[in-house]
Amino acid sequence: MSRRIVIQPVTRIEGHAKISIQLDGEGQVESAKFHVTEFRGFEKLCEGRPFQEMPGLMARVCGICPSSHILASSKAGDMLLGVEIPPAAEKQRRLVNYAQVLQSHALSFFHLSSPDLLLGMDAPPAKRNIIGLLETESEFVRSGIRLRQFGQRIIELVGGKRIHPGWSGPGGVHRQFTIDQRDEILRRVPEAIESILVAIQRLEGILDSLRLEAEHMGNFPSLFLATVTPEGGLEFYDGIVRIVDSGGNPIAEALDPKRYFTYLGEASVDYSFMKSPYYLPFGYPQGHYRVGPLARLNVAKFAGTSRADRELREFKQRGNGTVCASFHYHLARLIEMLHCAERIEELLTDPGLMGEHIQAKASLNRREGIGSCEAPRGTLFHRYQVDEDGLMTKADLLIATAQNHQAMNMAVEQTARQFLRPSTVNAAPEEGILNRIEAAIRCYDPCLSCSTHALGQLPLVIEMIAGDGAIVRRIVRGA
Repeated sequence: MSRRIVIQPVTRIEGHAKISIQLDGEGQVESAKFHVTEFRGFEKLCEGRPFQEMPGLMARVCGICPSSHILASSKAGDMLLGVEIPPAAEKQRRLVNYAQVLQSHALSFFHLSSPDLLLGMDAPPAKRNIIGLLETESEFVRSGIRLRQFGQRIIELVGGKRIHPGWSGPGGVHRQFTIDQRDEILRRVPEAIESILVAIQRLEGILDSLRLEAEHMGNFPSLFLATVTPEGGLEFYDGIVRIVDSGGNPIAEALDPKRYFTYLGEASVDYSFMKSPYYLPFGYPQGHYRVGPLARLNVAKFAGTSRADRELREFKQRGNGTVCASFHYHLARLIEMLHCAERIEELLTDPGLMGEHIQAKASLNRREGIGSCEAPRGTLFHRYQVDEDGLMTKADLLIATAQNHQAMNMAVEQTARQFLRPSTVNAAPEEGILNRIEAAIRCYDPCLSCSTHALGQLPLVIEMIAGDGAIVRRIVRGA
């Protein structure tokens, strides 16, 4: 008799989701699905609004990475105006984008994933969290907290607020960067770089003990998509789109991000409110691809900063053409944090950042605007269409997490098949097994809404359901 296991909610991610696992009569995994159970509808909310309001409105899509939506939205507005923004404004935007990636990655690694990595996947759930980690790794945890604060402080200094800063919009930015702001940030750069290097060394030191997880928690061939410089370097604000296969072979070079809708499609699935994007020439589902830190390091030929280049060369040696193990998203995040800290230091020593000319003046010149950037979780696209008065008639948002949707489903199923044994059919699965299935999702750090994070133990419900729909056993953890 078949059984169904439901994990709800999935913990230590942004937003609301559940995992369902279908077992056959022998207790073997038939299938596993990652269900996004919330619906936002932000695209519809845009209609009828002046396009100048979009950066402020789009920031509310997410409370974790609002600056990424502000930047993609602002760039779409630049295109509607038909302007090239002043160099000082672009440098400010780049500075905030690096800070956004740094602080978000710090949250993902130190707060959400390091309890699994440092305490162990099988550690008691009451201890397997940031509070429990403080008891044994206080300085390590505090360094992660300071790293996130560093990124947030940069956003606050440049944009005026840590969350939803309203400083950027169509045509440039609204606040000039000052010497005092530069000096405050520069003083904290050495500590940030040192903390990241320590974290990289620490993670590399424990990866050998997690080989089974790395091999079976989302290790499969796929396409990888990311923004790069024209030379193929790591890029977060502006550039071209490059796609490679799992062997590192280029599938598409120098794609225009403003034409993303001509080579990326979205498939709907009946088990989730989230769509599944794919590379159009390959069709669905064969054209599924991954974005985010792992994809960016696989796609980029080099980082462009000294320390990150050294780490990237070592990282690429972990794979054959590309690193396909989703578990290495964690290491990729730390390498990107190092790169961002180095780029922040470079920008702060650039006199052009202090320029007074920060806004290009223009009126509506186009009826369609498209902006993109690399958000912490991957490539982000905003496409706006407006009427002759500049009022929004349509918005299309291709979110990074959605582009990893199919990969997350594959990771969940592979993890369940490896760790969920037939002996669990008539008994509660071990806590460590459930945690590994959830951890497969946490590799991707999905951002499903602008929710905050809960600390400690969250509710978990497992239902074993017979073929006729009757609940055979129900196990509840938490309240």
